[in-house]
Amino acid sequence: MIYLASSSPRRRDLLSQLGVSFQILDPEVDESIRGAETPDALVRRLAALKADAGRRLLDDKGSADLVLGADTIVVLDNQVLGKPRDAAHACELLTGLSGRCHRVLSAVALASADGTGMRLSESRVCFRKVTRRECEAYAATGEPLDKAGGYAIQGRAAAFVRDLQGSYSGVVGLPLFETAELLREAGVTLF
Repeated sequence: MIYLASSSPRRRDLLSQLGVSFQILDPEVDESIRGAETPDALVRRLAALKADAGRRLLDDKGSADLVLGADTIVVLDNQVLGKPRDAAHACELLTGLSGRCHRVLSAVALASADGTGMRLSESRVCFRKVTRRECEAYAATGEPLDKAGGYAIQGRAAAFVRDLQGSYSGVVGLPLFETAELLREAGVTLF
């Protein structure tokens, strides 16, 4: 059995594209940055932490075969931009991204009885200039409030993206190429 250690509907939809059956787990993990942790180290640690926490949840009810954990962060000038606290903070984040390029790091971890495998996807997203009025209107939709960096590339914010280099699915929240690699290596048949 495959488990996805995430309550994210976006990750659920993406994993479904690979044609595998899975169930959802929602382990609680502390997503705080540790000291001088680099963005790459942070996103890898969080993905592994979620997968391993999911395995521990299942161990109480009987062992599971595989648990996928994932994390996605937005990085501007080597600073991690988290999820906005409110609409005003969402506008602050979008103003920082306006007319600039940033990195989106998405890590996926697969925990099994044999250990935890890991893959990292890095994408470069460039925004056009976003006006204050556009920012306020977008924030008022509520869409950016639970998204890293304060935007959803798969939603209305797609209108702000002038260039994407890398993995679209990774920016959404689950890099499918890397996820498929991990699953195939674990002997899972896709589609």
